[in-house]
Amino acid sequence: MSTPLSAQGNRGANVLRQYYALTKPRVVQLIVFCAFIGMVLAVPGQPSWIDVRQGALACLGIWLVAAAAAAFNCLVEKGIDAKMKRTAWRPTARGELSDWQALLFSAVLCALGSAVLWFTVNPLTMWLTFATFVGYAVVYTVILKPLTPQNIVIGGASGAMPPVLGWAAMRGDVGPEALILFLIIFLWTPPHFWALALYRVEDYRKAGLPMLPVTHGNEFTRLQVLLYTFILFAACLMPFIYGMSGWFYLAVAVAVSVGFSGYAFALWRQYSDTLARKTFRFSLIHLSVLFAALLVDHYIPY
Repeated sequence: MSTPLSAQGNRGANVLRQYYALTKPRVVQLIVFCAFIGMVLAVPGQPSWIDVRQGALACLGIWLVAAAAAAFNCLVEKGIDAKMKRTAWRPTARGELSDWQALLFSAVLCALGSAVLWFTVNPLTMWLTFATFVGYAVVYTVILKPLTPQNIVIGGASGAMPPVLGWAAMRGDVGPEALILFLIIFLWTPPHFWALALYRVEDYRKAGLPMLPVTHGNEFTRLQVLLYTFILFAACLMPFIYGMSGWFYLAVAVAVSVGFSGYAFALWRQYSDTLARKTFRFSLIHLSVLFAALLVDHYIPY
């Protein structure tokens, strides 16, 4: 007896959703957005149609490789994901997609993205993006994450690369401006993830991962979150100090950095899961608004 076409269509759509879920869409969207900011800042004044075309192709290539890294991460961590409420729904953790399906999907995305970057952007961007893939999917996921509570700090270098990739896509080099953006994300990553780890500590403990709240406790982690937000505050001023942005960016950077530090200070003084969640969510707002301000400020005539 044949399967109705509607049932086959629903099954096919469900499989596509499972593959799409492997790419961690929200994370990849933030990666591409940060890379896009690097592209915009690398082009003085209004971009030409050639710049727009190159930027679009670079975004596509970076999205594909970042999605490949996310899929590979889901494959490697399927056992860990299955033990954690936050990740137990992932198709690899639920066994809805096999190891070979996830691996092949990751390999195809990585190959396609690398080809796009090599042939339509430039080799430097391809190699930097591929190095970011290896840094996140292999060095961070396979080696650092299960080994040391400093996994987020060291592995954060891969997560901080998107603006550098965007800059390299448009300029063919890595300038000091790109490194400043790298530094901001690098310093933002620990307080962002540690705020999450604070209220998910039992999940990480059950999974056997040496996240900072598991190995060093709640109070120590809260202090680290606070100290990192202070250092991050200083780093967020650097685009203005270096002259790559103006007063509008400075005002926004100060406002969101005060907000992030304020959440961290409140969390340090009096812990609650609710406040940790709010701190984590505000960290996402902080980075998004900060980079959006860089984008707007780039086109403000001073």
